[in-house]
Amino acid sequence: MTEHFKMLHTMIRVKDLDKSIAFYCNFLKMKLLRKKDYPEGKFTLAFVGYGDEENNTVVELTYNWDREEGYDLGNGFGHLALGVPDIYKTCEELESAGIEIPRPPGPMKHGKTVIAFIKDPDGYMIELIEKK
Repeated sequence: MTEHFKMLHTMIRVKDLDKSIAFYCNFLKMKLLRKKDYPEGKFTLAFVGYGDEENNTVVELTYNWDREEGYDLGNGFGHLALGVPDIYKTCEELESAGIEIPRPPGPMKHGKTVIAFIKDPDGYMIELIEKK
């Protein structure tokens, strides 16, 4: 039955939609695929990703209007993971742009895979994994 299933997107709630779109598009090199306001529900959805939604999994950024406070990230969400070709150069560029890097690039404790963790504007963790 699951052979017809397909991962479509992951949704995260954001406090400042423009800031989040800029982060994902400018720093993580995703593209804004679509954005739509829903006045009756007082929210906006923006979808970002590395390719069209038909062939790629994307990230849905949900902005709820008139919400001053941020969101409690909870303890169930872990992180998003992105493959990058040169993790050291990528982290150097992100750090120089003011992006927080709580776990600088380096090998995992039990392996040769090189990883790093960065934070988006809302505090969501994003794991970078070097993929040459």
